[in-house]
Amino acid sequence: MPSSPCVAGCVQHSAQVGVLRAGVRAAGALSVLAAYPFAHIVTPPSRRSGVQRRFAGMLLRSCGIRLRVVDRRPVQGRSQFAPPGTGVLVACGHIGWADIIVLASVQPLAFVARADLIDWPLLGRLARIMRVVPIERERLRRLPEVVQQVGQRLAAGERIGFFPEGTTWCGRAYGKLRPAIFQAAVDTGTPVQPVRLRYLDPHGNRSTVAGFVGDDTLIGSVVRVLRARGLTAEVVLAPVEPAGDDRIDLARRCERAVRAEELSDAAHAVLAAAGRQLTRAAVRAPV
Repeated sequence: MPSSPCVAGCVQHSAQVGVLRAGVRAAGALSVLAAYPFAHIVTPPSRRSGVQRRFAGMLLRSCGIRLRVVDRRPVQGRSQFAPPGTGVLVACGHIGWADIIVLASVQPLAFVARADLIDWPLLGRLARIMRVVPIERERLRRLPEVVQQVGQRLAAGERIGFFPEGTTWCGRAYGKLRPAIFQAAVDTGTPVQPVRLRYLDPHGNRSTVAGFVGDDTLIGSVVRVLRARGLTAEVVLAPVEPAGDDRIDLARRCERAVRAEELSDAAHAVLAAAGRQLTRAAVRAPV
């Protein structure tokens, strides 16, 4: 079973908006969620993708979250995961419930998500419309069925997003990308789009406000996000990874792509520490 050491204490309490403004945000988010199913029904199937993206963006803004997309692919796709009708598996780190809304605001896609998400307030209806592929963590023997279902939908040209860490992390710490669902890309020869997602405070520093970890409740997490001031969701589109023929290798390649900046920061920290030690040694050395 995937597990995370992150607890509620990892989540910071940053600058907050007033109760009245938070209430306005909540009312706006509820209005968007109530209106979307009707808009989905009356919209022709060929145009539903655009409507879904606009509503996801409206929902994100209603929650007080700004979206920033950074495209680092050699051939940029106008901030899309893939052209319409092109199958792609989107692999992203997992921080909290807002991740699904953030990714859908970039481009509509289905998700592999925990089965009980369908029963959640607010997001459950959205999950059903987005045709979530349910996965039950307590029944991992059914994982091959999930992989097969994802593969069939990828082969049909769908965009499928998933969170290969298997559970949520606070946004500062992160876990390994588990290789199981990557098998669907290998089986169908579908490319994988690695995505780096992080939430930033008004000063551009990494924020854990959107983390949904430990004993945190959904209501408590929603209220915390609604009251956050100046929260930005940054989505970095790394270069697309070919499927290859080994899911473990594919998962590791995607992990390097998703964690490139963290790994670079860690390497710089090690080099800086080594440089300080050399400087101290030079100062202490006799002339």
